[in-house]
Amino acid sequence: MSVANREISPKLGYGATLLVAALWAVPFLWMLVAAFNPESTGAGMAALIPDYVPSLANFAEAWGLADFPRYGLNTAIISFGILAVQFVTITLAGYAFARIDFPGRSFCFYLFLTQLMLAPVALIVPNLVTIASLGLYDSLLGVMAPYFASAFGTFLMRQAFRAIPRELEEAALIDGASIGQRIRLIYLPLAKPSLIAFAIVSVTSHWNEFLWPLMVINSPDLRPLTVGLATFTRGAEGAQAWGVIAAGTLIVSAPLILAFVLFQRAFVNSFVSSGIK
Repeated sequence: MSVANREISPKLGYGATLLVAALWAVPFLWMLVAAFNPESTGAGMAALIPDYVPSLANFAEAWGLADFPRYGLNTAIISFGILAVQFVTITLAGYAFARIDFPGRSFCFYLFLTQLMLAPVALIVPNLVTIASLGLYDSLLGVMAPYFASAFGTFLMRQAFRAIPRELEEAALIDGASIGQRIRLIYLPLAKPSLIAFAIVSVTSHWNEFLWPLMVINSPDLRPLTVGLATFTRGAEGAQAWGVIAAGTLIVSAPLILAFVLFQRAFVNSFVSSGIK
């Protein structure tokens, strides 16, 4: 490859990246413009370059029409409740597959990973039947229960634990440390980047989960943000209140956007350290 080609290739890559980023940003920019538009009627009421004085009227109206504090609390309970249980299950399962020798370990591990090959939609009916038989239908626990075990998290922790020198555990074993102490004092501190990376993936995915909570939850006071936003949007669409819809969408998205802005460096460092791409 010539010198000229080597200079052009990175520029083409950067240009393509900027183009994709711009295309991705257009809906978000439209949402921002529409949310602050005081005259929020009509599908074409917002251009990307605003020509009006921004107003918070749409946010006030959206806040009054939907119980976003309750929806946000339900979403936080679901997301962080799942994560708390997952930390326990993926840590113990990851340690078992990484450090405990038992017959059929590899077979069990690969069988466990078949969960990653199944589309979540394929599991909705059996999960719904199970949740109903356990008496957990129309409850936050019913939304959380199917996600308490994670094949992805188990795989991630197994790989992280396998990278930790076994000599550290052997030294702790000589000092009389139990399995729980070895996991808590040796493995978990050294696997912190992987835990943070998994926490980001888990909270983000369950914060944005829509179909499963829609199937399980009937009570309005138990709706998470996604289901509550969908219900709120159906009512606002009838009046073509696009600015109110945009404001409600921005309210729902704000916690994740704010978390990313505040902890962007930690996010990137955790993914780089854990090897997730």
